[in-house]
Amino acid sequence: MCGIAGFADKAGVSEQALTDMMDAIVHRGPDGSGKFLDDTVALGHRRLSIIDLEGGRQPMENEDGSIVCIFNGEIYNYQPLKQELEQAGHIFATHSDTEVLVHGYEQWGEAMLNRLRGMFSFAIWEKQTKKLFCARDFFGIKPFYYYEKDGLLLFGSEIKSFLQHPKFQKKLNRSQLELYLTFQYSPGENTFFEGVKKLLPAHCLTWQNGKITVRRYWQPEFEPQQGKSLQDWETEIEAVMKNSVAAHKISDVEVGSFLSSGVDSSYMACLAKVDKTFTVGFANKQYDETEYAQEFSKHIGVKNTAYRITPEEYWENLPKIQYHMDEPLADAASVALYFVNREAARQVKVCLSGEGADEFFGGYNIYKEPFTVSWYDKIPLPIRRGIGAVAELLPPVHGVNFLVRRSRPLEQRYIGNTNLFTERQKKKILRQYSGTVKPIDLARPYFTHPQNADAVTRMQFTDLHLWMVGDILLKADKMSMANSLELRVPFLDKEVFEVARKIPTQYRANAENTKIAMRGAALRSIPQKTADKKKLGFPVPVRAWLREERYANTVREYFESNYAAEFFDTAALKKLLDDHVSQKRDNWRQIWCVFMFLVWYNEYFVKR
Repeated sequence: MCGIAGFADKAGVSEQALTDMMDAIVHRGPDGSGKFLDDTVALGHRRLSIIDLEGGRQPMENEDGSIVCIFNGEIYNYQPLKQELEQAGHIFATHSDTEVLVHGYEQWGEAMLNRLRGMFSFAIWEKQTKKLFCARDFFGIKPFYYYEKDGLLLFGSEIKSFLQHPKFQKKLNRSQLELYLTFQYSPGENTFFEGVKKLLPAHCLTWQNGKITVRRYWQPEFEPQQGKSLQDWETEIEAVMKNSVAAHKISDVEVGSFLSSGVDSSYMACLAKVDKTFTVGFANKQYDETEYAQEFSKHIGVKNTAYRITPEEYWENLPKIQYHMDEPLADAASVALYFVNREAARQVKVCLSGEGADEFFGGYNIYKEPFTVSWYDKIPLPIRRGIGAVAELLPPVHGVNFLVRRSRPLEQRYIGNTNLFTERQKKKILRQYSGTVKPIDLARPYFTHPQNADAVTRMQFTDLHLWMVGDILLKADKMSMANSLELRVPFLDKEVFEVARKIPTQYRANAENTKIAMRGAALRSIPQKTADKKKLGFPVPVRAWLREERYANTVREYFESNYAAEFFDTAALKKLLDDHVSQKRDNWRQIWCVFMFLVWYNEYFVKR
């Protein structure tokens, strides 16, 4: 696991610019660094040593030096690929997975991508043709950003490295704010920095003669297959998960595992048979999972390290966390994730985590919705729209959100797990509202892609491309790398998806349950109370904290700042906060969304 940073420029390159870019991401690889420069390209690498501790240094070249590679991630099938390449005549100088990319590209070219099993973002430079080839893994586990202007291409693991290049022009992409306020993360390929884009999952990029081409090289497809029993699917899940966990444990350093109270991390820890698990919680019992984790760890015979986060350190670290995110993220659980990564990094270099199980196997509670209160959908749509319009004006008490959601068909409203500010609400709080791109405009291509698919499959496909990449995997990568820890996600494996994509909907979700087949597979290894446990994620007491004077005043200072007034009607912001503090309305998620943007903006555009 590492960090990469580089640039290509027909006008020539500067070693100092590359050094500055690499210094900005030293947290991603404190164990070492390497550079390659010629007259057109500069490649930089920060190393966190995991495999081949002595020989895996990068940038890495082939035998004659015609190909150079920098790589962030892990290739879990590098050993069989290495054997195949050696049989084809390639000579390996190291035992690292990076060298498999070098010789694999020599042998198969861009077709190498579909042979890989792992998480990756990399850049390969062909010296003779002066061609740069870059790619990001199938599900977007590892990030890859790029910026193109006037023949210059910047690329790397984190946007903050771009800020160090003398030709980068830092400017806010204001249009992204409207989308963020609804999604709570920065969705799609655009970012909050004008001109900076994300290379989307399963996409590759080629730069040659100053021109960029981007294409998709792989497409996940859900194709449910009937004919097998629930027990058959449980057996397949069990087998493929054992295989994936074994592959994800390949390492020359110790591997640990995160552990919350849910089925995903519990199943992971049980299968992995690691020596250490790590958990965070809070002093408030309602938000604390540490006792459960300690009990479960004792059950499987593993040492558990539990850490309880204080309110003071949670709030003190918010600026640092938003800085490491690169873009604002309003998922309050990301802060808890920062602390569990910090604690794990004090003992191990690699940890397993349960991201991806919900998107693959149908784990979110919203996937129950197509099966619940179906009679309401039979009410004529104009009547439901009228009821929803009235409900939207009411306080968000139990049942009101249901009336608002069901006022429109699923295909006209589903954008993913989170849907914070409506367009009407954004018009009230924003100084400039364009409405040029609506959230549904980003979601609709994904929702409608699986032709003739049921609602659950469409929601999963949408979440796989938006929510999982923009929120779940963003915070997983940035919070682990902020602490120089490699995070591996065995659920997000190509082989696991090959099984998950074929599971019939009735074995994924119904009106009462989610992840039905996966829970059944887990039940073969863990206690029933764990396998059946309701999904909590990382519960955080932000709602309660925002009603305490100390923390409400912290938010109020941001809401009353001069830079807040550049974007928002500050009187409307203060009303959001006052209504929450007085318990007139529960606005904590909307407050947190705006607050996190302002904390991030202060870090990147006010202080720097």
